[in-house]
Amino acid sequence: MRNVTSSTTERAEAGADRLWGTVVAHDTAFLLARANALSLTAVNAALEPLGLKVRSYSVLAVAVAGVRPTQRELSDFLRLDPSQIVSLIDELEKAGLATREPAQNDRRVNVVAATDEGRSVYKRAREATQRAEVECFGALGESDLAQLKTMLSALSAAG
Repeated sequence: MRNVTSSTTERAEAGADRLWGTVVAHDTAFLLARANALSLTAVNAALEPLGLKVRSYSVLAVAVAGVRPTQRELSDFLRLDPSQIVSLIDELEKAGLATREPAQNDRRVNVVAATDEGRSVYKRAREATQRAEVECFGALGESDLAQLKTMLSALSAAG
């Protein structure tokens, strides 16, 4: 007797395979969105043991870089609503990974800085994201992955 779960999974995979023959499977926006969804799933799973997700990791990574971004700069760079940035920084502050500090040139503006613990967690998170990237984009060779990053950087910088 056949396993019902594997039979169901096989039918679902066969159905999904059929969809690759549709027009949408050749749309750039769809392909980017699908690759993004796969990447986010892999990286979020890798970051979960550290209590981070892609968005909070991104804020922490920028803070660790020492560039002291304002909340507005983070909002613009990450393409997130300012209220989302506030929530992400609140989470990082609560975890002891980042702090808000007054900007040196304008005390009315807050900048985000990593704490010592934030730098330590970031190091482990960076290793986890790099492993997830290898797993997620393993179908590409090194030069193809480098080219993809160059192209995505160009597209991202243009927007």
